[in-house]
Amino acid sequence: MFRSFAASLGALAMGLVVLRGAILGEPAGNVALEAIAAMAVFAVIGGAAGWIADFLVRDAVEQAFRKRVDWYREGLTDTELTEEGSPRD
Repeated sequence: MFRSFAASLGALAMGLVVLRGAILGEPAGNVALEAIAAMAVFAVIGGAAGWIADFLVRDAVEQAFRKRVDWYREGLTDTELTEEGSPRD
């Protein structure tokens, strides 16, 4: 997830800098350097944001899974206790 966030934010920043340079009529050399710098900075920011998001999503999924497994085990235990306590024919 962090790679996709990094690539997305980096490409977006680069595109916006190029668009700004085209609108303002700046020299291509300056725009290219600014665009590459913006892409590098925002790729790092996007990578950090993606790493945090990945960690949070994995943690939430793991907690939900563990809660569901505990619920299932409790259900099995309750079923076994009910079957043991019931009279058999």
